[in-house]
Amino acid sequence: MEIRAIEDATFGATVTGVRLAALGAADWQALYRAWLRYALLIFPGQHLSNAEQIAFARRFGPIERIGSGDIVAISNVDAAGRVRSCEPAEWDDMMKIIVGNMSWHADSTYMPVMAKGAVFSAEVVPPARGETSFADMRAAYDALDAPTRELVEQRAAHHSLKYSQSKLGHVHRDGSAYVGYGMTEERAPLRPLVKVHPETGRRSLLIGRHAHAIPGMTFEDSERFLEELVEWACQPPRVVTHRWRAGDAVLWDNRCLLHRAMPWDMSQPRVMWHSRLRGDEVSEAALPA
Repeated sequence: MEIRAIEDATFGATVTGVRLAALGAADWQALYRAWLRYALLIFPGQHLSNAEQIAFARRFGPIERIGSGDIVAISNVDAAGRVRSCEPAEWDDMMKIIVGNMSWHADSTYMPVMAKGAVFSAEVVPPARGETSFADMRAAYDALDAPTRELVEQRAAHHSLKYSQSKLGHVHRDGSAYVGYGMTEERAPLRPLVKVHPETGRRSLLIGRHAHAIPGMTFEDSERFLEELVEWACQPPRVVTHRWRAGDAVLWDNRCLLHRAMPWDMSQPRVMWHSRLRGDEVSEAALPA
């Protein structure tokens, strides 16, 4: 097994010479240490079955169930095998989720317990674009100027999928093409703008598209501050963009990274499989109501 750091970036590594579906104990322990160090591990050419992906994800802890299973398709192809309409006026709710996820975010910050991480794999990729980008919020925190660092250490923000998706006109209804996970939450959890990693102790920014309504700021000031902070934070060398090939898998640490899907010609199919790791009920919990 070879773990090679991604050049010219503050995080991330590519892992080769290992089969995730037949991972021995020593290699798994080495991967876990690398995951904590690099936060993003890319595994080219794994071609995991759904069952193999679930088994690999479970080695990192319990899976956060989105809908009815331990793995979900993030796809512009519907259950009947048809490519969903890519015309904005005809987007169904799943397409609105896919487009919403093209903005920087961390997973499940809108739930009472945010996600620990995720395993993500590619089954069908478009001939061009459709990458996934990741951003290192540990390095972003480290690079803050002193006044901004002092400010974010004292502030929190509410997180809501209903809020972020409302910008695309997405209102969950029964029978929706999207399972509704996160869209039916009545309360927008409050989370500090700075998260302390429970295993490494490193600080990172906890921001992204679901964050809004910082207590003590007007709505307009909060929006402007958070948007400018995300734009500044998600810049090289703190960004890695992975160009997918069918069969690739990635593992990322949701406790210190943001991610986003990149646009593509959505008349072309893209089928990705997502297994989300459930966060610790103490370290990933929202602030008390």
